[in-house]
Formats: sequence, C-alpha cells, structure tokens
Amino acid sequence: MTKVFITGIAGFLGSHLADYLVEKGYEVSGVDNLMGGYRKNISKDVCFYKADARNFSKMKKYLKSVEVVYHCAAAPHEGLSVFSPNIVTETTYNTTVGITSAAVSCGVKRIVFTSSMARYGEQIFPFTEDMTPKPQDPYGVAKYASELVIRSLCKAHGMEFNIAVPHNIIGTRQKYDDPFRNVVAIMINLMLQGRQPVIYGDGEQKRCFSFVDDVVEPLYKMGFFSGVVGEVINVGPDEEFVTINNLSKVIAKLMHFPLHPTYMLDRPMEVKMATCSAEKARKLLKYKTTHTLEEGVKEMVDWIREEGPKPFKYHIPLEIITDDTPKTWKEKFF
Repeated sequence: MTKVFITGIAGFLGSHLADYLVEKGYEVSGVDNLMGGYRKNISKDVCFYKADARNFSKMKKYLKSVEVVYHCAAAPHEGLSVFSPNIVTETTYNTTVGITSAAVSCGVKRIVFTSSMARYGEQIFPFTEDMTPKPQDPYGVAKYASELVIRSLCKAHGMEFNIAVPHNIIGTRQKYDDPFRNVVAIMINLMLQGRQPVIYGDGEQKRCFSFVDDVVEPLYKMGFFSGVVGEVINVGPDEEFVTINNLSKVIAKLMHFPLHPTYMLDRPMEVKMATCSAEKARKLLKYKTTHTLEEGVKEMVDWIREEGPKPFKYHIPLEIITDDTPKTWKEKFF
C-alpha cells in the first residue's frame, strides 16, 4: 500500500485531503502542531503525529518508506504577515525547509507543495503560471521562497515536485474563530452572533473562492499523475470573480441577516484584484468546478451553524504595532 504523508493534517485543507486519500486506498499519516487546526478533524484511519514540521529529526523519523508528501502546513495569514512577519515566515518557510530536507533524506519520490495566490502580488489579472511572481507581503514572499527552495533541493537530489496555487478555499472544517484570516468564516461567525461583518476599505476588492472539494482532487492528481511533474498549477475557479461587498450580500442572504457592514480603513499591502486562470489545471488535471460560490457558502453556513458560533481567539501576537495596524486586531474588535 502506497504511503502518503501530509503536513498540516489537522487543518482545513489537510484533513479533507487525508480523507480523500484514505478513500482512495492509500496509507495516510501526517503531522500538525495544531496552531491552525482542530484535532477532531483527523480521521481515525490516519496516523497522526503532534509535532512541528520544522523539526527535521522528527520529520526524518516519520517519513520512512513514504512515497508522496503533501506539504499543506503554513501560517496562512497574508494580511497579518505585515504586522507579525517573524512568526508567519517561521511557520511558512522554515516548515518547508524542514519537511523537504527530510523528504530528500528519506528517499521520498514526490512532494506537492500548496503555495498561494499571494505569490503573484499586484499584477494584470487573471494571474497565469508563466507570470514572474511579485509577492508584496511577507506571507507571499515566504510562499514563493518555499517554492524556490523546493525547486533547488529537488533538482539537486532528483526528487519530483509539483506546486499547487489554490485560490481562496472555503468549506467545512475551516477555522472560523481566527480573527486574522478566512473572510467567509469570519463573516458567518459574526452574523451568527448577531454582529455586522467588517469590511476593509471600500469593499471593492475582488476575489474568487474555491470550495474545498474542488481543490482536493487536483491535489491528488498532482501527487500521482506520472505526466505532471515540475509544474506550477493554479487550482480554483475563474468563473465567479466577486467583490467583498457582494460576498457579504451572498452570506447575509443565505443567513437571512439584516446586512449593514462596518467599514474599516484599508489593510496595508492588500492586493485589490486577485484571481487566477484555471486553464492549465483544466488541461493537465481535467479540473472543473462542482460548487458555485453560493453552494459552497451554504455548506459553510450550515456547518458553522451546527457547530455553533465561537468567540474569536487572538492566538498569534502582533509583532509590529503602529498607526497602520488594523484597529480590529489592536483592539480585538472581533
């Protein structure tokens, strides 16, 4: 039985990927430090190690006889990275060095890295894989640096790799008590508490949102398709490009919530327009969208409603506090 290892396995994406691979018949194990995930996300059918992917010696121990590694672990806090760059970089770039070095040392056949749209920065959209990355915040820099170190080590030691660039992923199991990320989850949690959502700037920033089920299958293929090696592939829908204002209206409509958003100052370094072309994924991975934005949001609403609203946990300290630091974070507004 082929052995697969997942970093960030207790997280939103990692746990869904683990379940998918178990159903496919693979032997799945993984690691998570539980900074951004929940232990209950982990299926009893997987072998779980509570540890940090930066720990090279432990990763070497866990990766013995593993054939494919999916590296999903990170601190995916793009906006926060401008004000907490040390912890975000440590947990994003250094985890990549740790797991990739261990994978090479253990003779792993292939590693699949989940990068981020933050690699592109502010460019002509839709972003395509042939564009030169221009990350403009520490998180994007850490993600792109991770791509470069994976390329370097894999080229030097003959290990296969692929780099996935997911769009903004939404769905069940997303950490919705995190005040620093996951705009859909934050809005749903606030509305369940009878509170208005917060929108930064004028709300005309535009994004595409991908339901988690539509990301897991392409990731699986990037781990096992023999003809897809050494590729960077955008994974996510390019059909529904929506403003944050319109996103809040979709959520409020599904929740029958009287919407009157609270507007705050722009977040520094936030990209205004961000969407990726999915043409390469369609060509190489037969990618297709199975959930519309409204369908994906509805599943999230139903799940969070069943779980119940939660108080927000300010679990990552602000390292830089200035006049530009969002008031929502300085004053723990959520």
